[in-house]
Amino acid sequence: MKNFTDFKSYNEYLGLDKPLDNDIDVGYYDPPNMLSKSETITVDFYRISIKINVVDKTTLNKEPITAVFFNSPNLIVPTGWDVEPTYQGMYLQLSKKIIEEHRYLFKTYLDYGQHEALYLTEEEVQEISAVFQLMMKYYESEKRNFNVLLSYINVLISLVEAFYKRQFSTDPKQYNHIVTDFQQSIIDYYNQPVSQLPNVQYFADKLGLTANYLGDIVKHFTQKTALENIHDFVIKRAKELLVENKKLNTTEVAYELGFEYPNYFSKFFKKQVNLTPKEYRLQAIDKN
Repeated sequence: MKNFTDFKSYNEYLGLDKPLDNDIDVGYYDPPNMLSKSETITVDFYRISIKINVVDKTTLNKEPITAVFFNSPNLIVPTGWDVEPTYQGMYLQLSKKIIEEHRYLFKTYLDYGQHEALYLTEEEVQEISAVFQLMMKYYESEKRNFNVLLSYINVLISLVEAFYKRQFSTDPKQYNHIVTDFQQSIIDYYNQPVSQLPNVQYFADKLGLTANYLGDIVKHFTQKTALENIHDFVIKRAKELLVENKKLNTTEVAYELGFEYPNYFSKFFKKQVNLTPKEYRLQAIDKN
């Protein structure tokens, strides 16, 4: 397996132009003069790749596709790639340093590489191509204006965000099982003794997804974040325990739900319900 830690060595491996900068690299593909088949690789930076009418020989479907692909640090491309050298495209490479210094750029889509590509319509290709032309203008100029370049990168990633939402809506059946599996995993978690509150990462690991990807799918289809979905279930279970199991005091209810500190449970419940646990229990008893 080959691991690339910088743009220069990776570009040499692919047959791309030498990068003009160590933190941002923008360019166009030249497939006839590039490596069309590779071994297993990893890159220690972020990479957004737009390929137009690419044929991937490693898949059963030999029809050309047009899509955005993502690479991120620690993501292994297990079989490498094997493509026909007939496509067109462009790429953007960002160092971990540039992401850390400009956190607004780090939208969740940069770690989607292990889940799914973003398939583009002709109109979306035109929009992205127009932004790339502007990026190249400021990347190749002698007086490189990185503030303008970063602004266009932000525009590109914002377009990706919008196009992913379109893709999610186009074929909801493809994603519904993720939402269902997530919600069932919360139920399963609380059907056993618990020692702590679960977080989004816990369920993402259970489902074999990144937390960002899971969160975006759940937010798109439920209009609530994954954490809000977890909190909704915790409140629902808390209400059930307070009303149906009167032998438990509020401290015991807190521990049953995985809260380490009962005071935190009381504050959490009050914020969500506008009543303390004790007030909610008394009100429920009065209604009955």
